[in-house]
Amino acid sequence: MAKQKKGQAADQGGLLEQLRVPSGPVDLSKYDTRATPGFSGTKDEGKVALASLGDELSDWQERLFAEGRKGAERSILLVLQGMDTAGKGGVIRHGAGLMDPQGLKITSFKAPTAAEKRRGFLWRIKQALPDPGIIGIFDRSHYEDVLIARVRSLVAPPVWNRRYGQINDFEAELAASGVTVLKCFLHISAEEQKARLEARLDDPTKHWKYNPGDVDERAHWPAYMEAYEAALERCNTPEAPWLVIPSDRKWYRNWAVTAILLETLKTLNPEWPKADFDVETEKQRLAAT
Repeated sequence: MAKQKKGQAADQGGLLEQLRVPSGPVDLSKYDTRATPGFSGTKDEGKVALASLGDELSDWQERLFAEGRKGAERSILLVLQGMDTAGKGGVIRHGAGLMDPQGLKITSFKAPTAAEKRRGFLWRIKQALPDPGIIGIFDRSHYEDVLIARVRSLVAPPVWNRRYGQINDFEAELAASGVTVLKCFLHISAEEQKARLEARLDDPTKHWKYNPGDVDERAHWPAYMEAYEAALERCNTPEAPWLVIPSDRKWYRNWAVTAILLETLKTLNPEWPKADFDVETEKQRLAAT
């Protein structure tokens, strides 16, 4: 394999494989949160590389959207999970911002309401699934019900233990129905989270983003890592594999998730729908007007 030049992105066809979680036990301490798999350049070069994906990403997204408008069933669901400040919003702003909003469905999941709880933990998730031709993006997801629900003992252990199997069945059904599921764990270190929270406190324009509860959650960091390791191990299926995105470097995180989305679209290879009318006849009719 030819050596990469500085600032050169690796073959995007291999990025999914590079970031995919292997089957078996997961130890997140073994993952370098500052690594940049698939990219050899600097921060500035990474930002340029992200912007350079825009035209191609937009073209493939439009193909998927057009395909869906003409009866195809395929769609993409991008699940973004991570600790507070990991950058779920940043990925959406910088990556999804390169695409046409009409082909996107972005859902941010907060704590479920009492009515939603009564319907089962997957009910509200199912209401937010992308229609054919649409790229759906979840800012948090059904995995909160085996993360915070586990760490904070919001339900009994037998309840959250059953949910891993329920999630696997649900995601297998999605895959069988034409939904490509991409699950990205945005992996940051406790030190980086602290720095980001400090930066929010130091900047009055960021105070609205600061949640005092985030400090309380930091006290449970080891328990959250244990919960994430369980989710990544027990719900890492061929139909819906997990990817770990090193996220201490924001620029890399944004590039990597966007490049993965582009790689997925190219693998799906949506095609422009063929005309369901006679093109030459329509040209003649139009010329006569």
